[in-house]
Amino acid sequence: MGKPTLNDHTILEPLRQRWSPLAFDPKPVPAETLLSLFEAARWSASCFGEQPWRFIVGVKANDLATFEKLASTLVPGNSWASKAPVLILGVAKKTFAHNGSENRFASYDVGQAVGQLTVQAAAADLYLHQMGGFDAAKAQEIFAIPDDFAPQALIALGYLGEAELLGDEGQKARHNNPARARKPLSELVFSEWETPAF
Repeated sequence: MGKPTLNDHTILEPLRQRWSPLAFDPKPVPAETLLSLFEAARWSASCFGEQPWRFIVGVKANDLATFEKLASTLVPGNSWASKAPVLILGVAKKTFAHNGSENRFASYDVGQAVGQLTVQAAAADLYLHQMGGFDAAKAQEIFAIPDDFAPQALIALGYLGEAELLGDEGQKARHNNPARARKPLSELVFSEWETPAF
């Protein structure tokens, strides 16, 4: 089931095809493919080349203990994500390694690294659903994440599944809804505040 963008201007095909499903096929994702995704993230830009991102990955097929710990942090409304074959926790290092000062760009850099991972995944016919709906404090505790690091998002990853894999009718409808809307560029890109640049 595709939901390509109805874009106004030309963009890369993996970006057109990317969307955030709720149903994932239980088929395992090969380790070599996962390594390619994290390699794409590794080469993302970051302030001072800090690479403040860290990822905790739970692969259901071969690391069920980590997968289940990640799944235990999901809020009830996101329990569907526990059916994905891979869960990933994105974490940001809050300070710079070279001087210990606050890295106010850490979350931005982690997001950009996940963005690159996302495009690499789309090119491999994989899908991600990024979630803020998880218990960050619980994740910090159960993985003994140091205080200098902050969980940012929990990500479900896998091959696209059919809506019938979902138990909730509302989730099925949401998964199958072909509509994808975005604000026009005139509301997002300015030459002066709220004055469209193009």
